[in-house]
Amino acid sequence: MIIFRYDKTFEGLLTAIFDAYNRNTFPEKLLGFEDIEPLFVTETYTVLTQEDKSARVWKGLEKKLMPMALNMLTYVWLSELPGSDELLFRYIRKTFDNKKSIETNFADDDVLQVHKTAKKVSAEKNRIIELVRFQKAADDIFFAPVSPDHNCLPLTISHFKDRFADQKWMIYDTKRDYGFFYDLKTVTEMTLDTTELFPAGKLDERLMAEDEQLFQKLWKAYFQSLTIKERINPKLHRQHLPKRYWKYLTEKQ
Repeated sequence: MIIFRYDKTFEGLLTAIFDAYNRNTFPEKLLGFEDIEPLFVTETYTVLTQEDKSARVWKGLEKKLMPMALNMLTYVWLSELPGSDELLFRYIRKTFDNKKSIETNFADDDVLQVHKTAKKVSAEKNRIIELVRFQKAADDIFFAPVSPDHNCLPLTISHFKDRFADQKWMIYDTKRDYGFFYDLKTVTEMTLDTTELFPAGKLDERLMAEDEQLFQKLWKAYFQSLTIKERINPKLHRQHLPKRYWKYLTEKQ
């Protein structure tokens, strides 16, 4: 068994593909630097991430794939599902090795899995856009904590930048401990100590603006006034609004 070790970044994965073709040696398994090595390993190669190599691989993909397929590769990487890097490695290798496009060859299991995984991440991205709830802090910055199953927060930032261009805001992924802050001009990635900021999925009341609690009460009242008790369907409700999002929804608190 041939193993490649790399730094578990997307650029590192693309560098691994470059090195594999350069060495004419293709791994059966991809591992991080700290991962435990399996039995019966015949060769181990350590990939050193290089921007020029990863850029050359990406340019090659741009010539072989349509923009939608390129986006799917990014979505699969952001899925963070076990084995997603090895799936991408196989998909990209097949892309380079075939003269014809493999994008719609759904008889190939790797192509099918790439489509299915990208669809899951896209659905979660849309849920974040639909369900995020901003809370106004005393310094007039709007905060919104999230914790999606997939690392899809970067995919939503362009939407929020366009939608809330006249407000300072921060969206923070509490599961992965990073977020993005918009200062009316640029978006910056940052990390915070969220222990005191977001207890129980909402902004600490001591940090809220004076009128924030009032607006939350008004929103809850509006939500309740729209509810038709005779038509309540908990099963359908959870299907369209997964329970894992409830702790961040004002109307559910």
